[in-house]
Amino acid sequence: MAKTEAWTRKEGKNPKGGLNAKGRASYNKANPGKPGLKPPAPNPKTKKDAARRDSFCARMSGMPGPMKDERGRPTRKALSLKAWNC
Repeated sequence: MAKTEAWTRKEGKNPKGGLNAKGRASYNKANPGKPGLKPPAPNPKTKKDAARRDSFCARMSGMPGPMKDERGRPTRKALSLKAWNC
């Protein structure tokens, strides 16, 4: 049985939300035609990073789904929004 890419498994996900470096690397390897994934920019230093953060926050804030699961823990959506300071 073939193993799936790290970005789809727990080992490629950051417990604080989003992907870790290993997850980003495996995504970039699996999708060579797309531009590479970058880490979150919660405190952008450039206008380009600020625009990227604003775009991410606008897209993810409008996503359907709860911010907490049935046990009261934050969902991946909530964690990623927090990681980006949305």
